[in-house]
Formats: sequence, C-alpha cells, structure tokens
Amino acid sequence: MARTLTPKRKVAFTVLAWVLGLLIFFPILWTVLTSFKTEGEAIANPPSFLFFDWTLENYTEVQERSNYLRHVINSVVISFGSTAIGLLIAVPAAWAMAFSPTKRTKGILMWMLSTKMLPAVGVMMPIYLIFRDLGLLDTLLGLTIVMTMVNLPIMVWMLYTYFKEIPGDILEAARMDGAQLGQEILYVLAPMAVPGIASTCLLNIILAWNEAFWTLNLTAADAAPLTAFIASYSSPEGLFWAKLSAASTMAIAPILILGWFSQRQLVRGLTFGAVK
Repeated sequence: MARTLTPKRKVAFTVLAWVLGLLIFFPILWTVLTSFKTEGEAIANPPSFLFFDWTLENYTEVQERSNYLRHVINSVVISFGSTAIGLLIAVPAAWAMAFSPTKRTKGILMWMLSTKMLPAVGVMMPIYLIFRDLGLLDTLLGLTIVMTMVNLPIMVWMLYTYFKEIPGDILEAARMDGAQLGQEILYVLAPMAVPGIASTCLLNIILAWNEAFWTLNLTAADAAPLTAFIASYSSPEGLFWAKLSAASTMAIAPILILGWFSQRQLVRGLTFGAVK
C-alpha cells in the first residue's frame, strides 16, 4: 500500500530537490558569470559572484577570433547525422533481440555494453591510421561514423529495453493481418515506442554534441565542432578563463536550449515502461 507524504515531508523533499538541482547547475552558472568578467576578475582571489564590472568583451573577442557559426554547423551535422545513422541500425537490431531472441542474445548485449568500458585511447591508434588511409581525418563523414560507432551500444540497449515493454501479441496480430517485417517495424512498433525512440535520439544527440576525445584527435580545422572550438582557448602559458568561459557558454547554449524544450519528452522516454 502506497504511503501518503505529509505536508512537512513534501516541503523537505522539495527543498532537498532544489538544493541538489542548484548544486548540479552551479558549475554552469559559474561559467556563464565568468564569461562576463574581465580576465583579471576571472582569476581574482577571492572571486566575486555577482558584483563585478559586467562586460561583453569576451564574446566580442571570441566572435572575432573564431568562426562560431561554422563550428555550430559541424556539431549539428555530426550529432544529428550520427543519431540518424545509429537509429537506422539500432531499431532493427533492438527489434531482433527483443522479439526474436536466441541463446546468444544476452551475450551479444553484454558484449556491446562491455565496449563502453574500454578506454577510448585504447583504440585511438588503429582508428586514426584507418581514417588516415581512407582520407577521413578532419572530415564530417569521419566524425559522424565515429560518433555512430561510439554511441550505438547505448542506442541498442535503450531501444531494447523499450521494445521489451511492448506486448509481442500486438506484433503477432500485425503479422497475421499480412504485415511484412518493414511494415511491422515502421507502422506498428515505431508508433508505440515513440517516447523511447525520442529519448534515445535526444540522449545520443547530447552525447555526440559533448564528445571531446574523438573530435580533438580526429579533427584539425575543417570539421572541428564546438568541443574543438572550446579547446582552442587554451595555450601553453595557461588558460584565458574569461574567454574560455565565453566560448563554453556559446558552445553549450544550443544543447541547453534543446534540452530545456525537450525535457518532458526525455523524462517520459527514460521512464517508459517503469510503471506497470
């Protein structure tokens, strides 16, 4: 029997949730505030929180020094492109594992998950050499392929868990009505798993957008996304904290806006099937 929360407990949980939320959000808030400081104020000790001379100088210098729009376009192409390609592969794979499992299905799923435990630097050299020989270094196609491979295990696992919550009898009825495999996936399975598919796509876009290791090692200039854009504001002498914060704010702004408008869909998809 479910227990009803008392008003005091509701207030306590609300306050706790706000405190945890603010703690998680504080690094982003500090980065945004630092982006409006001068370099001297950014490294001041003790640092000032709100009471400082606000300036847009850092944003002006970042815009003059870098082609921000080109980096944004590269990030969009890589993140959305890898998500689209990954979805084309992950949906049939997850369908096969969820509705036509074999004795090797569990082992394959665990093997796919184990690939995420391998340090990326462990396969950096062979991938770099393959891309060099194929002419894929510093190209949008090369980075899109890498991001697809990196995030594909997560996409398959998430879609597999969502598909397992869909009754197999519904798909069986579609087959009895004459639906082919493609029609079954496209017209029956996909509409029922829209929350799960949407949250999988959103999570993959965020992961690809924020990926730094591969983008820094496989690009130089032409295909550099926003992660490389941020890294360009460091130097051997040290970091320009104010300009680095401005670049970071400009880099995370698009994905923060996307996450803000899609948070309901993301939560709905992540909890899909959690309540019977």
